[in-house]
Amino acid sequence: MENINTSPTAVAAQEGPSVLVVGDTYRIVIGSEQTRGVYALIDMLIPPKGGPGPHSHATFQETFYIMDGEIKLITKEKVFTATKGSYVNIPFNGPVHRFTNETNEKAHILCFITPAGMEKMFIEIGKPVAADTLLPIPQMTPEELKRLQSIAEKYGQKLYSPDYFD
Repeated sequence: MENINTSPTAVAAQEGPSVLVVGDTYRIVIGSEQTRGVYALIDMLIPPKGGPGPHSHATFQETFYIMDGEIKLITKEKVFTATKGSYVNIPFNGPVHRFTNETNEKAHILCFITPAGMEKMFIEIGKPVAADTLLPIPQMTPEELKRLQSIAEKYGQKLYSPDYFD
């Protein structure tokens, strides 16, 4: 019989690895090792003008709960401004999407991903930073975009051109 840990998991504030991903700070609150791959929870800080470029992920469901600030979720079919207390769901096989913070204040989001695994991509792509740290949004060089695309594909993500929605 497989030995499965049935003890509760508790994570303290600021605990878990934090990484800078395209200018956003993502703290992995809980990931696949703690949930046996069922889900991951990521605490995201999105600076003004921040957020990932257009992307899709057929094998992940991604949900956002806006803790503070606001983000604009963009798909070909819809644009939705999510403010504090809003919930957004990107289903399995969902559309190409992006989210951006178009305000002058940071946005704070909890992101729930099922199954777990996407958090490993963030750790591989990102650069370690202290929790709650926001640094200037880096310029994306063609080499950096190619590196991001290669890692993203390894985790079932597809990245699109920044002007995809234009």
